[in-house]
Amino acid sequence: MGKARPRAVVLDAGALIAFERGDGRMRALAREALTAGVRLVIPAGVLGQVWRGAASQVPLRALVKGPTTTVPPLDQVLAEASGALCARTGTSDVIDATVVLIARRERAVVVTSDTEDLRRLDPKLPIERI
Repeated sequence: MGKARPRAVVLDAGALIAFERGDGRMRALAREALTAGVRLVIPAGVLGQVWRGAASQVPLRALVKGPTTTVPPLDQVLAEASGALCARTGTSDVIDATVVLIARRERAVVVTSDTEDLRRLDPKLPIERI
């Protein structure tokens, strides 16, 4: 999570997939967040992108249910703001836009495997590539 500890970390689909696949760096990030009390934020749309309800997703379920994890809903306000952000930036991925907007709101760093799409939405967004 870098040198300065953020108060929150937003996880995108790539980060959740890395966690689910046992990626050591993602697992360490989750442990560090739990130990340090850093909130892990998983936008509801991101969870929907990766959730399949399979038995193999037990570690992911544990992460989602963890004491430092929150899953903010994709409500009407966030949906409209995400659509407007996509319109302003000439992009079309509303879920990526929710990641950006939630990260801004939380003053959080985003952990992602796809920095390019998020950079198109917000070039100044604090991002850590997984």
